[in-house]
This record gives sequence, C-alpha cells and structure tokens, in this order.
Amino acid sequence: MAASLAVGLRTAFLVLGCVLTAIFIYTLATDGSPFGKELLTPWMVSTLIDFCVNILPVGAWIVYKESNFISAIVLVVLLIFLGSVITCAYIVIQFLKLSPEESLQDPIYFVLLNNRKKDGTQSKCILSVVSARILFSILGCIFLVTLIYTIATDGSPFRRDVYTPWMIATLLDFSMNLFVLSVWVAYKESNWKTTTFWIILLICFGSIGTCSYIVLNLFRLSPQDPAFLVLFSSKRAAKGYEGILQTG
Repeated sequence: MAASLAVGLRTAFLVLGCVLTAIFIYTLATDGSPFGKELLTPWMVSTLIDFCVNILPVGAWIVYKESNFISAIVLVVLLIFLGSVITCAYIVIQFLKLSPEESLQDPIYFVLLNNRKKDGTQSKCILSVVSARILFSILGCIFLVTLIYTIATDGSPFRRDVYTPWMIATLLDFSMNLFVLSVWVAYKESNWKTTTFWIILLICFGSIGTCSYIVLNLFRLSPQDPAFLVLFSSKRAAKGYEGILQTG
C-alpha cells in the first residue's frame, strides 16, 4: 500500500509539473511576457500575494530539508519565479531518493524528513514555534485585508475581463500548489472529515486557509518544540524530536 502511494504520488507530481510547464510555455508563446505593467490588475496583484503566501510553507520546508543553505536559497528563488514547476520537480526528486524500505514504511514522512535527521544529527531550526505562529498569523491577516480591499475597490473576481491568459496560468499554478498542501493535510489528519473540511477551506480561501491550518497545528506544539515538527503527522509530532529521529 505504502509503495503504491509513493509511486502514485511521484507519478502525479511528475505529470502535474509537465502540464504546468506546457501551460507556461503556451501562455508565453501566445500572450507574451508576464512582466508587463498592464497585466498587474488589482485581482492579479491579489492573486500573486495569495500565491506568495501559499508557497512560503513549501519554501520553509525546502530550507529545512536541504543540508546546504546556498542550494536551499537557490531553490527558494526558483520557486518564487517558476512556482509549482519547481515544487513538483523537487518533490519528484525526493521520492526518487527514497530507499525501498522507506517507500514501504512511510514514504510521505521520509520525503518530508530532513536527510540529517535520518542520520540522527540535528540541524538548527530557523524559527521557533512562537515566531512561526506570529509569522503565519500576520501573513493570513495580510491576505485577508488584501482580499477585502480588492473586493471593495475592484468588485467581484467572477468577471470575464479578470481572466487574462496569464491570470489563468497563475490560477492553475496556484491550484497545483494547493494540491501539494492538500496531500500534506491528508497525511497529517487521521480523520477524513477533518481532512475534507481543511481541503475545502484551502480551495475556497487560499492562503487564509493555509495560514489558519498551520497556526492551529503550531498551537498544538509546545513553545519549546522545534517548529519543523508541524510538518509531521500528529502521531509523529506527539513523540517530539526524539520520535522524529526514530525513523524505523
């Protein structure tokens, strides 16, 4: 079952990454550069802010995952400019690195896990649990204010003129990032009703749902815990740092 999950997710992310790459190339060929000032409509700006907030957890995971800080920064920069293409490629590579034993045990856990943890060595945690709570609470509030302001000044987003070719490409990129987060939520939650509730929230409210979910899970951790414990399922996180080191 676990091995089939690893193969299925690896295939899904590979296909999604290729599809998004094709969409970007097609949009670039038919609609030109995405860096034109005329493309920055109020709803495009709002969507880009939502997208940036939503990829922050992925960027934070990459920084935690990578043992080399320079390579982590390069990947995060690429993530900002190329979005879910990089996310999908990075995840596929992590699945390919799994040993047969890891694929059979708990593939998502081992993909999330920093390689240094597998060797029983510690890595410095950049953010404390308290700092992470504050950061994601602020980011969620920032996008909530952005969303309300955009609706108040530019009206409904459900208008034909809003959906330019690059807006559609951005929304598809955003949707693929939501898929990544949804897989993570499904991994963390043991109850399918709770999983469904949070995934619907992610789809409907974007980064507001993402930040709310992360903050809620951070409050389940002790302030003394390393913030990276939020990545793992409740069963794993409940064991604390030592539980994360016990990869067998």
